[in-house]
Amino acid sequence: MEFSWFQFFVFILASFRFTHLIVFDEITSIIRDPFVKVTYEPDDSGQVVRKIHIIGTGWRHTVGIFLSCHWCVGIWSSALLFFLYLWFPASYPLHLVLAIAGAAAFIESKLYFG
Repeated sequence: MEFSWFQFFVFILASFRFTHLIVFDEITSIIRDPFVKVTYEPDDSGQVVRKIHIIGTGWRHTVGIFLSCHWCVGIWSSALLFFLYLWFPASYPLHLVLAIAGAAAFIESKLYFG
């Protein structure tokens, strides 16, 4: 299978957005809540910092570590999106939607946080 540069870029942005959805977005907190507790605390400079506390032991602790690590989730979300496309090419519109949302999130973060 051959990918164009455009398709490759779509997969990069889709993976970025899907990873962010799993690790950070409030809508998926129901997935993370059994494994991690997130608090927001001010640091010495007054900035609010996101703190992640892993819950439980054993497999629950392991899943909590995984769900709190955007690098870890990024690898698996990229693989999932890639294999989803290989096995079900009609999923490409989902990839495009995630890519558009990922590009919008990237642009927004650069506009607001420069």
